[in-house]
Amino acid sequence: MTAVVEQDTALVDLWHEALGVAATALGTLEELDRHLAAHPHEQVVVLGTSVALADATRFAEQQRLLRPWLAVVLVRGDIDTAVLTEALGAGVRAVVDVSDVDGLVGAVARARDLAQRSAGVAPAPVAPGPAEAGLVVTLFSVKGGVGKSLVATNLAAALADEGRTVCLVDLDVTCGDVAILLGLTPAHTLADLARLDGEIDPSGVRSLLTRHSERLSVLAAPIHLGERVPVDPIGDVLRTLAGMFDVVVVDTGGTFDDAALQALDHCDLLLLVGTPDIPSLKSLKLATGTLDLLDLPRDRWRLVLNRTDSRAGLAASEFESTLGLPVLVDVPAHRAVLSCVNRSETIVRSHPGHAVAKALRSLAAATGAEADARRGSVAPTASHRVAPRRLRRTKKVG
Repeated sequence: MTAVVEQDTALVDLWHEALGVAATALGTLEELDRHLAAHPHEQVVVLGTSVALADATRFAEQQRLLRPWLAVVLVRGDIDTAVLTEALGAGVRAVVDVSDVDGLVGAVARARDLAQRSAGVAPAPVAPGPAEAGLVVTLFSVKGGVGKSLVATNLAAALADEGRTVCLVDLDVTCGDVAILLGLTPAHTLADLARLDGEIDPSGVRSLLTRHSERLSVLAAPIHLGERVPVDPIGDVLRTLAGMFDVVVVDTGGTFDDAALQALDHCDLLLLVGTPDIPSLKSLKLATGTLDLLDLPRDRWRLVLNRTDSRAGLAASEFESTLGLPVLVDVPAHRAVLSCVNRSETIVRSHPGHAVAKALRSLAAATGAEADARRGSVAPTASHRVAPRRLRRTKKVG
């Protein structure tokens, strides 16, 4: 069952229709307290926009002690980092935009499913074991313009050149540009997930992929404005892809939206991307605070600095001391990168000897080592690589 607290009758009617007859509509938190006392096995509570944020977070904190199985989903008109930080810190399971009815349905379904599994009502699906599953690498930043998608595309291409099978997933569902950066015109995108009818299996997922080159495939973001992406299956899609490829590289949007949260939930390695300037450092600091609240283990985090310049900008040591994370690799700034972007080329393939390409191949080598360690295997032999001479590095990556 699901309890909904909201005083706007139009919203109540809309949500009740979307959530089904199992949803109970209530007007105030006092009514909710009485409802929970009478229904001790309630699993999900939706707190609507009529509930003040302070009251919602106070309620969520109380339920952590009184009913730890109860999931709280918060609906807001405006969602920013401050709202997310306060809500997630109080124990709210998900924060959904008031206009996103599909997102609310998905959040409630995930919360109910987790509650049932915790209680032993339904078994968890069988996932590939560590020796079978590929590495899921998620790139994330809450600041736009740091070159995250460029790093993602070049990382995927470099990993494929090492002999690994790679799928690049563009989870920037509103304005993803991975397809443009790679010069692709995909016939199918994430928007086509709906036609799979919830049946997420290798054959269905494979039908949505666009082949870029040998060993590199892409699951593109929608290419038309207004196309909706069903969020609920994304976790299953990432698990399925991990069983199909050596490495799954996930490029996310610049917010903690439902798609990004799914990617964070299922990632084995998180690459935080920033540029050597104060706004980027501030954004990364806010992001790491929220990631800590999400309980994503820090041993999975890595820091990538893009467009570095020894003559200007903050030093890597300032990022390391502020964030408490070592810089895995720094990618130098150079106008050749923009030329490659405008030609829809990856610099690791078009200019393999360039300093930028060498840095990105160092990132790929470190990522590939993580993938090999996960599978308990050795790296692909040079005879399987597309261009082994490109793997020479100028610096050691720890």
